Amino acid sequence: LGGMTVHTSPGPTCGTFSHLWLRLIGSQGETPPICVTKDNNHLLPGSTCSVQVQARSSLGRLILVRLRLEAQTGFPNLDWHCSGVEVCRLGKGQGSDPETQVFLCDRWLQVTDGDMDLRSGKLCLLEEETEEKLKEQRLRQLQHLQQLIRWRIFVDGAPQCVDVNSLSELGPNLCYTQKSAATNLYYLNGFATRAESWRSFSELETIFTYSGQQNSVATFVKAHWMEDWYFGYQCLNGSNPLLLRQTRLLPPNLPVTSDMLRPFLPEDSSLENELQKGNIYLLDYEVLDGVPANVINEKQTYLSAPLCLLHLNRQGQLLPIAIQLQQKPGPQNPVFLPSDPGCDWLLAKMWVHNADFQCHQLISHYLRTHMMAELCCVATLRQLSEAHPLHQLLMPHVKTSLKINFGARASLLASKGLFDQAVGSGLMTLPVLMSRASAKMSYRTLCVPDDLTDRGVDKLPQSYYAQDARRIWDAVYRFVTSWVDLYYRGDDAVQHDSELHHWLTDLNTHGFTNGFPQCFHTRAEVSKFVTMLIYSCSALHAAVNFSQLDFAFWVPNCPVAMLRPPPQVKGAVTEDDIMSFLPDVNTTCRVLMALNGLSQPAINFIPLCHYKEAIFRDDAHRRLLEEVQAQLKAISDAIAERNSQLELPYPYLSPERIENSVAI
Repeated sequence: LGGMTVHTSPGPTCGTFSHLWLRLIGSQGETPPICVTKDNNHLLPGSTCSVQVQARSSLGRLILVRLRLEAQTGFPNLDWHCSGVEVCRLGKGQGSDPETQVFLCDRWLQVTDGDMDLRSGKLCLLEEETEEKLKEQRLRQLQHLQQLIRWRIFVDGAPQCVDVNSLSELGPNLCYTQKSAATNLYYLNGFATRAESWRSFSELETIFTYSGQQNSVATFVKAHWMEDWYFGYQCLNGSNPLLLRQTRLLPPNLPVTSDMLRPFLPEDSSLENELQKGNIYLLDYEVLDGVPANVINEKQTYLSAPLCLLHLNRQGQLLPIAIQLQQKPGPQNPVFLPSDPGCDWLLAKMWVHNADFQCHQLISHYLRTHMMAELCCVATLRQLSEAHPLHQLLMPHVKTSLKINFGARASLLASKGLFDQAVGSGLMTLPVLMSRASAKMSYRTLCVPDDLTDRGVDKLPQSYYAQDARRIWDAVYRFVTSWVDLYYRGDDAVQHDSELHHWLTDLNTHGFTNGFPQCFHTRAEVSKFVTMLIYSCSALHAAVNFSQLDFAFWVPNCPVAMLRPPPQVKGAVTEDDIMSFLPDVNTTCRVLMALNGLSQPAINFIPLCHYKEAIFRDDAHRRLLEEVQAQLKAISDAIAERNSQLELPYPYLSPERIENSVAI
């Protein structure tokens, strides 16, 4: 028949002491198992092992290579990383050239895996498989994965997660090593025992001088956090740019009148006019209404559910003009205005920032990026076989989510974790908030062009998140469309793809319920949906995660908990009182240390639309990658040029800073 060469990947830990058995499976027959690791052949890192193969009868067309590891007695049972197997078959007639087939592996194998099948040839849809044995192999692989990878409810009413009790259950292919940059926590570390309020703003400034002084955004925040224009700016370009929306109707539970707001609008206009022109914007934290607040350091904390009205003035600034701290209007729930005493108005804005922090962390960050990635990862492993083109495209964007989310549920979101001990929305708040937010989450909200238009932020002059998000969405959408068109010859191929439809059903059954596609009819629908997933797991995560520390470092700009209830009257607080609302010293420093770690990109991070997997080196794939990477480079250059003109740059969606997946 010819020879076979087995390639061990070059990483220092890729080799194994185990024996490797291999069999070739053809359309008409198969070889008996052949031991590769004999005659001094070892599976060393970066090595090749060659063996000669003789078939007793014709194999026909070579379809699969089946591998199996067997532990060697007396030696450690180590995992093995195989890059692939080459099979060289002798030509049929005399003088004809030998034919080489490559079977890519590019993964870890374990003794406990049993038989592992590698296939040669291109990715394809199930309906286009020409060999019955390959169809059977796809089905076997998915049945095996559906037993291993199961769903678990984390919070009733929210997307489900993977059902594992330890990281080892995920296996080596779904775990990864994050090489984090060293973070400087030296000056924050020593406050862990100080369970008391900050004494003064000067104390906060001392901490900031030692730990935050190097951060130019945080320094800008500290200088401008009290200014109304900067409050509005953060709604567009802060770490939670997803909530602000244009409104042409006043919320019925916000009792403001034209007369009340006249001083804050242009002299020749009125509230009705400004609403009609689309110059009035709203922040509504209704999702927090009535949720239980946490107890921290044995002290009750407080949450509010504010409504905040903003006006787009003729200078292009967005200014807050009215804040009501609770949803239900009444005499003990005043509407705060910019003309109120300075401390009242400042405190009202701090309550909005506090509400925003809770929604940012649990909804914009955890639900919309981390849980979205895990939802997609679990459904993809269970329903799209490895030969499916969308499996190969999606997995680099989602596979890191299982490990990072398991860690988050075991630490940050667990008993005695960060949320339990330091954040206003503790373990009692979490399930209420997550299920409410999941019920409100619509498909349009997650698709950038629809969302920006629906919220009316796409045309705002200073809306840098919106500008950059749209450019990145368009580049990713073009790439995904080309990938989809490569494998689906027409819309009918979409309708006949049973794996795709099982995948979508799994996503819908265990994910969001509000207006998500129930089936796909066209290639364009598939492209949009896949773009939404990739954007959520890469660019959106970059925008809401890597910006966190910048906006939270100056504590009053982002109070993670409030130690006194929202004011029920005006004129009752002084500057000294404001300090007593802020979280205690130890909880403040603990949250800053956590955000410091989360905001550091890994040393080994992979930028958006860069892929290490061998499948992307295929000619057709490589051409698509070169196109999208050139487009993303042009976007990076344009953002760098714009930022060079800005006093306060917006760098978070520059493509070279966007990680390809949720990996931290």
